[in-house]
Amino acid sequence: MGDSYDAIVIGAGIVGSCVGLELSKRGLRVLNIDRLPAAGYGSTSGSAAIIRFHYSTIDGCALAYEGVFVWRNWAEHLGAADERGLAEFRNAGCMVLRTEANEFLRPMCERLNTVGIPWEDWDRAKILERLPFFDLRRFGPAKLLADEGFGEPTGPEHDGAVYFPDAGYVNDPQLAAHNVQRAAEAVGGTFRFNAEIVEIRQKGGRVAGVTLADGSRIDAPVVVNVGGPHSSKLNAMAGVQDGMNITTRALRQEVAHVPAPPGFDFEHDGCVLTDSDIGMFARPDSGNNMLVGGENPACDPMDWADPDNFDRNFSDQYTVQLYRAAQRMPTLPVTSPTRGVVELYDVSDDWIPIYDRTDLDGFYVAIGTSGNQFKNAPTAGRLMAHLITECENGHDHDSNPIQFRLPNIGRDINLGHYSRRREINRDSSFSVLG
Repeated sequence: MGDSYDAIVIGAGIVGSCVGLELSKRGLRVLNIDRLPAAGYGSTSGSAAIIRFHYSTIDGCALAYEGVFVWRNWAEHLGAADERGLAEFRNAGCMVLRTEANEFLRPMCERLNTVGIPWEDWDRAKILERLPFFDLRRFGPAKLLADEGFGEPTGPEHDGAVYFPDAGYVNDPQLAAHNVQRAAEAVGGTFRFNAEIVEIRQKGGRVAGVTLADGSRIDAPVVVNVGGPHSSKLNAMAGVQDGMNITTRALRQEVAHVPAPPGFDFEHDGCVLTDSDIGMFARPDSGNNMLVGGENPACDPMDWADPDNFDRNFSDQYTVQLYRAAQRMPTLPVTSPTRGVVELYDVSDDWIPIYDRTDLDGFYVAIGTSGNQFKNAPTAGRLMAHLITECENGHDHDSNPIQFRLPNIGRDINLGHYSRRREINRDSSFSVLG
């Protein structure tokens, strides 16, 4: 006879842990299962953990802005102590260059105004006042190192940028997941690590539980797939792929960790940077370092990977991302020792997550979240708990999409936006920007 719970959440990254917390708060007996040794040890630990609000849809912007209110009041949100201490939201701000690639942010600013997200219009003088080491000339479109003209300006200086004063980053994403684990445990949640799921069992057209590699059978009438890069394999295990118009795949990503340009205290005076001209993002890090990653420009190959067998060594992508960044920051020490992370993103067809039920009753998904949903995890936990509760009480979400209230900004979002059955959203950036 195996264990039984009201709900099983597959995954204990930041999103999975938040789903477990919110279901536990509703009085359910919840078990989070993860194949790794601790919460947040997978894709979450490799996240840049940037808190920003510029998304390609109004609902995406609103969901992200709602999240900042949670991160500002992280201890209050958790309601429980963690012996390791709490992750910190660092309000560094975020600057996004106005470029041809992002339509000079005109559509973005319309979305920001619709949601009520504060932003500032920076001219060249203001950018250089904040970041005096910047070279504002145009270099786009983004190129590979071997491409003709790499590093050569392709136009005059950029006219300006949009700055988000409320944005920033979380200093330790893995710790944040552990914080949520402790909060979930404080309200009755349970976590099981080093546990591999080999079967998602069904009975009478409904999910019945899971079987682990050691033969353990755990029963539950609700199972939530928050498996990150393994999400598509779990969906196949549950046999729900045919009912999904949007699918997910694991995409290999590299992020460099390098010293900031010399002579500038980027840790304290820098900000999060997004630059579609060269396909680069960056953020401050402790010790006056910075994280530098890519925005998946058209020239970069998509390195789709098997989450059970992928190369964790740095490749040429690491180098090209740093040299692109050096176009904007000419004194960036690109010859520093190679440091950073190689991880997988769980990516949907349009880079917008799937928060939904499936055709198998009781089997839910919170997938396609890697790369741009860390900031949304606390709110994603709440919306998934709301969606699951409503569906289990008989609401037909497929024909009448559930609305979810964002309490901090006083706005409703249509959860049909995140449906597995939606058409590919052509307004998406089709990149890590979401």
